[in-house]
Amino acid sequence: MADEATVRLATREDVPSILSMIRDLAIFENALDAVEATEEMLLNTLSFAPSSADSSKPMNPADASPGYAKTFLLMAQPENTIAGMALYYTTYSTWQAKPGVYLEDLYIKPEFRRRGYATVLLQELAKEAERIGGGRLEWSCLKWNENALKFYEGESVGARQMEEWTGLRVDGNGLTKLACKR
Repeated sequence: MADEATVRLATREDVPSILSMIRDLAIFENALDAVEATEEMLLNTLSFAPSSADSSKPMNPADASPGYAKTFLLMAQPENTIAGMALYYTTYSTWQAKPGVYLEDLYIKPEFRRRGYATVLLQELAKEAERIGGGRLEWSCLKWNENALKFYEGESVGARQMEEWTGLRVDGNGLTKLACKR
């Protein structure tokens, strides 16, 4: 169960597992065709703990290599296998004048679900937000994913939906067009 799980930062050697979980999440969201990520792309853009990290040393995300996002990996015990991940990056709030943490992907492999592992990863993200002096932890959830929404709003997490905000995005050709305007 969750008490037996450990959390660590991903290393470069974990990239195949991270990509596999990204694809599994995309399959769940009926969007596998939208996944462009490759192992090489992840190696070039993610931040990693040193491969030779001393496991007796406390995990400190500040010690990770430069990159755009970091990944906490949850290790199931006694299996000592990757059970899930939380891929995140820092944000900034001008109103609070503080950094924050944005959870890009939270994924628990099906065989490890219902053990409290998602809560463990969210707790680690909350600790990271506090470690950096952050004011918030935030993420998006698909409206049709009612199980996840109930979990997030439940007592173990206590999140609230941001009803007054609408997510917006420019990507693909639209991003290229916008970048070329002037």
